[in-house]
Amino acid sequence: MKTILGIDEVGRGPWAGPLVIGAVILPPHTEDNSADDNLSWIDELTDSKKLTAKKREALNEIILEKALATGLGWVTSKELDEVGLSNALKLAARRAVEEVQKKKVPFNEIVIDGTINFLFGTRLEKFVTILPKADYLIKEVSAASIIAKVARDHYMEELGKKYPAYGFEKHVGYGTAAHKKALEAEGPCEEHRFSFRPVAEIAEKFKTSKPVTRSAGPKKNTTKIGTKAEQIVIDYLKEQGHKILEHDFKTERYEIDIVSHDFEALYFTEVKYRKNADHGSPLAMIDSKKRKQVIFAAECYQKLHPENKNLKPKIAVAAVTGNDYHLDEWFALDEI
Repeated sequence: MKTILGIDEVGRGPWAGPLVIGAVILPPHTEDNSADDNLSWIDELTDSKKLTAKKREALNEIILEKALATGLGWVTSKELDEVGLSNALKLAARRAVEEVQKKKVPFNEIVIDGTINFLFGTRLEKFVTILPKADYLIKEVSAASIIAKVARDHYMEELGKKYPAYGFEKHVGYGTAAHKKALEAEGPCEEHRFSFRPVAEIAEKFKTSKPVTRSAGPKKNTTKIGTKAEQIVIDYLKEQGHKILEHDFKTERYEIDIVSHDFEALYFTEVKYRKNADHGSPLAMIDSKKRKQVIFAAECYQKLHPENKNLKPKIAVAAVTGNDYHLDEWFALDEI
C-alpha cells in the first residue's frame, strides 16, 4: 500500500509575508472512510480555498493531532527577496520535508500540487509525482494545504497587530486595492517583498531601499570553530556523492569555503557557524553584495580549471549550529 507524503504551498503571490509549504502523511485510509469514525474526518479534507475559515481551523486541529506526520517549511519575505521565488519554493519544501522526516514515519511516494517539482535535485526527487489540483484530488495534499494556509493566516493576523496600517489580517498580504492604498500612504514595511514590482515601485516613490541583510563580507575562516564547521559540511557533501575540489579557495578579492561537484553541477558553498538557530537563516549570508563576490570567485575558479567548464555553477549555503556542530541546512540556489 502506498504511503503518500502530500505537499502544497501557500503564499506564492502576496506582496508581503512569508511563503509557507505544508507536508503531511495521513493514516492508512480508503476513498470512503465514512464507516470508520476514527477516519471519517479524512473525507472532509479538500482544497483549503474551498473551505470556510471556521472549517479550516477545525480540520487543522484534527490534522495536527491525528496525522502520522506533519511539517511546515517557512521562507521569510527577506529570504524570498534574496533568492527569488523559484528558490524560495525549493527551500520551503526542503524545510517542510525535513520536519516530517524528523518524525521517522516512512513514505514511498511524494505528491506535490501543481506543475513544479520543488524537490528536483534532491535525493527525494525520484519519489515525486506532480499533479495539478492535487490539493483537491489527494487527501494528503489537501491536508498539507490546510495546515499551511492556517499557519500563514495566523502569522498574518499577528502582523496585522504589529502593523495596523496595512490590514494584513484582512488581505493576508495579497495585492488588494486596500493593501495598495495603504502601501501608497505608508510605504513598505520590512515584511513586504521588495522584489515584487508593485512594492518596488512604491518603495522607489518613498525613496525606500530594500532592507539589506548585513553582509558577512570577505573573510578568512581559519579559526578552529570555522574549520570544524566546514569539515562537518565537507563530510555531509561526500555522503551525498560530491567530490570535494577545494577547501578555502582564495582569490585576490574573496574566498569560498568549499568547492565541490556531483557530476552535474559545480557548487560554491558558504558555511556559517551559529551558536544557536536563533541567529537567522544561512541565506542571510547571500545578499546582493555577497552574491557578486561569490560569482567573481566562481568565475576565477572556472578559468583556472577549464576541465569543469561544462558543469553548471551554483551558489550553496550551509548552517552548522551548536557546540556539537550539527548541520542544520545545506541548500543550493539556482545557477549563477
